[in-house]
Amino acid sequence: MPNGELNPTVYDVAARSGVSIATVSRVLRRPDEVRPETAAKVMDAVRELGYVPSASARGLAGRRTQVIGLLLPGHQEGDPVPDPGPATPPRIRDDRASAEQAAEESGTGGPVNLYYDEVIRGAEGEASEQGFALLIAAGTASHRERLVGEIAGRVDGLVVLAATLGDELLARTSTRVPVVLVADSGDEHDLDHVVVDNEQGMRALVTEVLRDAAVREIAYIAGPEDSPDERDRRRGFDRAIDDARDDRAEFGDVADSPAVRILRGDFSVAAGRRLADRLLDDDGDDAGGRLPDAIVCSNDQSALGVLQSLTAAGVDVPGRVRVSGFDGVEAGRFSTPRLSTVRQPMADLGRIAVRTLLRRLASPDAPRQRVVLPVEVLLRESAPPRA
Repeated sequence: MPNGELNPTVYDVAARSGVSIATVSRVLRRPDEVRPETAAKVMDAVRELGYVPSASARGLAGRRTQVIGLLLPGHQEGDPVPDPGPATPPRIRDDRASAEQAAEESGTGGPVNLYYDEVIRGAEGEASEQGFALLIAAGTASHRERLVGEIAGRVDGLVVLAATLGDELLARTSTRVPVVLVADSGDEHDLDHVVVDNEQGMRALVTEVLRDAAVREIAYIAGPEDSPDERDRRRGFDRAIDDARDDRAEFGDVADSPAVRILRGDFSVAAGRRLADRLLDDDGDDAGGRLPDAIVCSNDQSALGVLQSLTAAGVDVPGRVRVSGFDGVEAGRFSTPRLSTVRQPMADLGRIAVRTLLRRLASPDAPRQRVVLPVEVLLRESAPPRA
């Protein structure tokens, strides 16, 4: 196969040798049941293509690997790798930097790592309880196809987070091993899905923020455009704004607006800081005289960055600006002020995805499942409930 392409499949072997995939499977598992000349033809194709039987094929013969894979989006390409150079004594420095400085020095602020950590924790726990090992992998776009090709032959199935693989690669991978897709609300893939109710969660949170009649202008810090989570949360945000404008009886004079500003981020602390700094610069007043009345962020890490920026500028949260996030990461419980958010069951996403995958392994022909997990709005000090 050309370098960079997905590893050959049983379909490729069948096409090369001119037999059915059932015959290929018999040659690989029970060669004594196949005529010698047919078996030789199949094995020639296997050698020519460099085919490695996938774990799912081995599983049909009762020889599963007891390993499942978890695929995550990788880091950004182009991150510099320092030259270690000659051995030197350990460097000692005063590292009492503020949280704001630490986030700034980190570049991206570690986008969504806190979210992934919880998903991994849930997946690891469930896999272990069921007697499986979990193989975790992440790769950049240019190496993703090769990585998936290698992993698919070593695991019984894959749990894949949204936006990790392109549509074509995802479709091809699912012909080799069972795949469960996590946090992708689309229906274009005929796969098992485990998702949370992002749209209704964001709609409910923003509705609570807009119950305060003083909120006449609101900023929304969005995530990446290609994120399914972002698309769903943006729909929820837009619906809450429409509700507020339409329902004068419940929302009073705020229904005449509210004015909305949309800013694009990347789900990172650093992006939240940068965009909040931009709002402060546009405002032209350190006291926040013309800041929006509320800043709704598409995830918690962006919101934590916003809080860092506003706090450093002396802006009163929530007295002057209300701030909210989405995810329910632990850091939001300990921020100052504590972060209002929508808590999604991140560990349960991983846990139930593994459980769904194991059910698929046990019943390959069962109807596809779509599991939607509920979310919970948590109103804390950064955007408290209306008195």
